[in-house]
Amino acid sequence: MTSRWTIILSTVLLLGFSVEAHAARLDSVRELAGRVGPIIGSASACRDIARPRIQSIVEKFNVVIHEAASSDAERDDLARLLDRNAADGRQAVATGKIDCRTAERQLSDLEQSLDSPASALSGAPASTGAATASATTSSGAPVRGISDHEVRFGIVGPFSGASKELGRQMKLGIDTAFSRVNDTGGVAGRMLKLIAADDGYEPTRTADAMKQLYDKDQVFGFIGNVGTPTAAVAVPFALERRALFFGAFTGSNILRHDPPDRYVFNYRASYAEETDAVVRYLVKLRRIPARQIAVFAQQDAFGDAGFAGVSKAFRTLGLGDSSILRLNYKRNTVDVDDAVNQLKLHKPPIRAVVMVATYRAAAKFIEKTHDQIPGLIYTNVSFVGSTELAEELMLLGPRFANGVIVTQVVPAVGGYSSVVLEYKNALAKYFPGEAPDYVSLEGYITANILIQAMKRVGPQLDTEKLVDSLENLHNLDLGLGTPLSFGRSEHQASHKIWGTALDENGRYQAIELE
Repeated sequence: MTSRWTIILSTVLLLGFSVEAHAARLDSVRELAGRVGPIIGSASACRDIARPRIQSIVEKFNVVIHEAASSDAERDDLARLLDRNAADGRQAVATGKIDCRTAERQLSDLEQSLDSPASALSGAPASTGAATASATTSSGAPVRGISDHEVRFGIVGPFSGASKELGRQMKLGIDTAFSRVNDTGGVAGRMLKLIAADDGYEPTRTADAMKQLYDKDQVFGFIGNVGTPTAAVAVPFALERRALFFGAFTGSNILRHDPPDRYVFNYRASYAEETDAVVRYLVKLRRIPARQIAVFAQQDAFGDAGFAGVSKAFRTLGLGDSSILRLNYKRNTVDVDDAVNQLKLHKPPIRAVVMVATYRAAAKFIEKTHDQIPGLIYTNVSFVGSTELAEELMLLGPRFANGVIVTQVVPAVGGYSSVVLEYKNALAKYFPGEAPDYVSLEGYITANILIQAMKRVGPQLDTEKLVDSLENLHNLDLGLGTPLSFGRSEHQASHKIWGTALDENGRYQAIELE
């Protein structure tokens, strides 16, 4: 059996690039999938067989698929074939045709074959002939989440529940950036891969999601995690393991310590900066008295962060913050009735509300107050999910959308800055049918900052070298119209706030905040 596999693998390795050779190469990989797939499947059905052993073989086979196929259609066909054969292997264990002892023995035989010098799965991609360096620590140990051909990152966010669009869009933006760089050979010859875990925007689920990515999926680091209350759980987890925690979708001070945590980096401006900008706008440009500005906030760390930002802005302007009206709602609900009743009863009447809320709760609050308190000004921070908020409000009617203000930490999606045009082209290429969105644009920018830092490290990538590279990343121009910089005492790349307001057609138009 071992010698037979070695022959097949050698054939895959040695075949050239003629049409006939390409066809033979595909046939060889299909035959290999028929032999390897059932072993992967039967091993995965046995709890006592370590997952990393199985994952290592899958990763090596995916490299062979990538090298053998000349189109996405061929790659997808080979990947599906491997999955079907793996399913047969799992079924064989489930029905008792194969026991786990046999599955273990077959897996060991396969590992021995793949370690052979003749194996196309054991070395660098055969078709390119390019040398790739395996990342190791200073002690020579392999780096978690990095192989010769791949770097795995994890993202924890809401991929179910009331805020699931935020998680989906953040992942979409990062995947778009990863796909774009992978299309040009990756970073130092390695493809970038993003693995997602769902915590439903509930911190009680975040630890398990982080553990799944770190222990089971063996990710190198985390990028784009979504949420403030969930970050309160995720950040300590990453720090305890000295794992990179990069570009989370939150403006909370949980991720902004002074001095900064070594492994935590932010792209976006903070909630304090967003709320400061909008309070100044309301007081100085719209001439709203401070005592007639209220805060509608999620009742957790996210809402607390936004409310603290409003309080700080009041103090900075020399205004008292002790009597600011805070209206609360519970996370992952649209239960806003108490907040609405408090607002209606307040004296003097409130003329503007700074919302620190997700899109469904914000839309429900606007729906229930819009006609009862005519002329009320609504603002929200960028975490709301701008596209989703616009869609929710337009379903209610244009009058509910018109004039709603959202502060942004990225340039206008409808604009023509270089990074926006690049993002739109990449999104259309890799995810046709997906509409441009403020959250996915943020994910795209975040990922590109990380990619630039990784490129500067080179082939011998590890966490410490990447952190050093980030801290030496100064005046990076990605086409936003503002330079991006990190430093040893500065782990936030951007402090820029853009103002937008919805029109009666549900489109965001740029507004000046000062």
